[in-house]
Amino acid sequence: MANPETSKKIIYHPHFFQPLKQPMRFSLIFSILLLLGFSAFAQNEKQVKGTLQDSTGQSVIAASVKLISPADSLITNSDIEGNFHFPKVKGEKFTLTITSLGYETKLVTSQFSASSSNLNLGKIIVNESSQLLKEVSIDGTPLITVKEDTLEYRTKDYKLKDGAVTEDLLKKLDGIEVDKDGNVTAQGEAVARIRINGKDFFGGDVKTATKNLPADVIEKIQIIDDYGDQANLTGNKTGDPERILNIEISPSKNKGDFGQFRAGGGTEERYQVTGMYNSFAETRQFSTLANLNNTNASLFDFNTQGGGARRGRGGSGGGGFGGNPSGLTTTGSIGMNYRKSFMDDKLTTYGSYSYSHDDNNTLSNSLNQYIYPDSLILNENNTNQKTIRNSHRLDWNVEYKIDDNNYLKLSPSFSLNNSDASTLESSQFITNDKLTNSVSRNNINNSTAPNFGISGLYNHRFNDKGRNIFMDFSMNTASTESDRDEIVNTYIFGSEQDTVYQRQLIDLNNKRLNGGTSISYLEPLGENANLELEYRYDFSNYDNDRIANSVDLNGNTAYNPELSNIYDYTFSTSNINLNYRYRTEKLNYAIGASAQPSTLKGNTEINGETISFKRNATNFAPIARFEYRFSKTRRLSLNYSGRPNEPSYSQLQPVTDISNPQFPVTGNPNLEAEFSHNLRLRYNNFDYASGNSLFVMINGTLTTNKVVTNRVQSFDPINGVVQATSYLNADGFYSARGFYSYSKPFLDRKYVVSFNGSASFNNNISYTNQEENIAKNWVLSQGLNIKINPEEWLEVTPGVRYSYNTTQNSLNDRNNTNINTWSLDIDSKIYFVPTFLWGFDISKVSNSGYSQGIDANPLIINTYLEKQFLKGNRGAIRLHAFDLLNEQVNISRTVTENSIIDSRSNRLARYFMLTLSYRFQKFAGGGSMPEGREQGPGQGMGRPGGQGPRM
Repeated sequence: MANPETSKKIIYHPHFFQPLKQPMRFSLIFSILLLLGFSAFAQNEKQVKGTLQDSTGQSVIAASVKLISPADSLITNSDIEGNFHFPKVKGEKFTLTITSLGYETKLVTSQFSASSSNLNLGKIIVNESSQLLKEVSIDGTPLITVKEDTLEYRTKDYKLKDGAVTEDLLKKLDGIEVDKDGNVTAQGEAVARIRINGKDFFGGDVKTATKNLPADVIEKIQIIDDYGDQANLTGNKTGDPERILNIEISPSKNKGDFGQFRAGGGTEERYQVTGMYNSFAETRQFSTLANLNNTNASLFDFNTQGGGARRGRGGSGGGGFGGNPSGLTTTGSIGMNYRKSFMDDKLTTYGSYSYSHDDNNTLSNSLNQYIYPDSLILNENNTNQKTIRNSHRLDWNVEYKIDDNNYLKLSPSFSLNNSDASTLESSQFITNDKLTNSVSRNNINNSTAPNFGISGLYNHRFNDKGRNIFMDFSMNTASTESDRDEIVNTYIFGSEQDTVYQRQLIDLNNKRLNGGTSISYLEPLGENANLELEYRYDFSNYDNDRIANSVDLNGNTAYNPELSNIYDYTFSTSNINLNYRYRTEKLNYAIGASAQPSTLKGNTEINGETISFKRNATNFAPIARFEYRFSKTRRLSLNYSGRPNEPSYSQLQPVTDISNPQFPVTGNPNLEAEFSHNLRLRYNNFDYASGNSLFVMINGTLTTNKVVTNRVQSFDPINGVVQATSYLNADGFYSARGFYSYSKPFLDRKYVVSFNGSASFNNNISYTNQEENIAKNWVLSQGLNIKINPEEWLEVTPGVRYSYNTTQNSLNDRNNTNINTWSLDIDSKIYFVPTFLWGFDISKVSNSGYSQGIDANPLIINTYLEKQFLKGNRGAIRLHAFDLLNEQVNISRTVTENSIIDSRSNRLARYFMLTLSYRFQKFAGGGSMPEGREQGPGQGMGRPGGQGPRM
């Protein structure tokens, strides 16, 4: 399905529509649109080009390059590779003046030879500012640099023990947090994707890299607010950014082989075998990962969107070792990541393939309270679910830098998911303290879901003044075939009838085709301003077939037309934007307007009758983005965006889904598309000299035509208590969230104190028995963390957090809820001798406000002892104990307009494991130990098995 939030914009200069006055320009643009710019126009002027790098060989991005000669006064900026280009130089001898934030001003004088009009200056080294180095080096503060939307950490200034992985490094960086499940947040926002040397690694899976890549090969960690491919190519930013973690490999470690292997066995028949191998050779990178375990340790996250040609934000983070999901899971996974550059880095291809086989068994029980104005329904539910899933994912990218002015990228993708699930469920319903009915359910569901897609983009720069045209497209086709066999037995208490037997055989075949295209034109208006005109079109087309058959006790099968239907619909949007952008060293803003017409249409066939519907809507919204830099370290930004959202298939289908007879669902084909207005304010201040950091973020959303539920309660003589769900549009939904993070180091960073907190409010609209309910939900959270590292042999990280979750309902105060949660965490590593390590982590959670029988306040203790051996401490043997007190449990609460659902499920509990690990490194030049790092006990290859549970 297309995501209008990431829709691209197209901009045309007024002269673009005057072919009689500008015949050459019109012909040129027309040729580019048809031929993707592979033809170039002739030029008589001389050309100057070059590449800017710092002292470590990294590209200097967005530097200002000014060319002065007796006949010229030209200015341009370096691109994401550090390249700059002046295509029309008249003078023979010239001087370049190069300036960039955090770097010394560089002067380069050169001239053309008599026989050449093309001058390539090659690599130009730009030195970092000595004043900046003094600022960030006071009292041993690590080197941290802010460049545009990038926060950069120099890793050589952080002391890590031999064998540490990326996750261990991230835990030491200011403003970055890593929880027990390995999820990474930076300045209060989740890291969505991870890259190595600027390219997606294993499709962007965050934990796949952070828990496996050794820290000693890393030179820099970059936290980037990524606005997508168009912004990276043109500098024009729209929408909300995606937070990216980019790992820059040290040049000395970019040619060689390195990897890690581990095998272990333990009590409760637990086992784990893990391996990673990397081969880097300058223009080629190859990595492979494999994992086999029954310790709930997933290797890949198959919900992560692949790289692709993305204009705006997209995808989600996740994957990797660690974590402790519900149930018990046996996993076998393997994957590879490959990257290769050709033609002096003009052509680059990279991508990954991942496969996983998962076998999960989850036991859960819940107490569900359904509250209506005149009744209270309690539902006690017990479920045993077994799921076997096979997942394949292939993401690939081809980037071609045709020349300095033309860039092309293509990104094909493929995924395939097969799932076999069986569910046994039993429940009882109590209405107003009276036992009404009991239900047992046996469900078998087999599904297959292939997905094919391709996306691409093309960018052409007309000149170095900023005139630019950008085009992209995407196309994706997906289908889901599902065979479901469900048996439901219902008994009504107090009735004379026997248990009612119902069996349904349902075949679902859902197909989706979605795609989009955009074109954007930039016209410079002076040195600091430009005008952008953009047009984007997106569509999603759905074909849904549902064939239902009823089966009696004798096995006779009959087609059920009331539960079958053929339902097709299409949602399409156009986005026409006009923006004016102005940018100086301190001030950056964009203002404009957007028109977004959308169409939702479809038809359904029920009992031979065809019903059609069509809905048109046009939304107008302002476009506003403001950013002000008070200094090198302080920045304030404000951004507004608006987008339409299509209803889902289940919300639209005009038939009743009674796969669960007690909870039937009926769609509404008359639903309008939603429209969301989003406003975000961000402020950050990173004081280099003191090391203090402050990040503040506030955002709000207002949604018109919000698709909301209407739940109606009734009693059926066959199914007992029935709660039917339907949908309608309503206004009045809005939400707001604020977050802050503040950290302060003491005594040469031996101690770092961090405070972080958040507050969110949601004004939810829903209906119960046709009556409107307004649910006001507040979630407040406050945390304190301390990093204690007084000596090299001792690391302790205690933390405490409190959260409060309350919901007040206008329709029925019996549905109000208040949850209080305290959590205390301590993570510690103690290095007794250079080759002997003791580590432990303790987590205590205290909950109040849950239903009786669901409340849980576990104390989880994990600990290990590790001994290293072999030259360079490359081998290690570890004895690890998980959940010593055997209190592992997963609890949660879900609150809707008329329900409170408290549930708990099984998790991997106490066991002991002995593991043997070995790591190796061999780089060009013979170096194997990192420069400036000391040898000592290591962390192996992440944490084996499912780690420290989180509530």
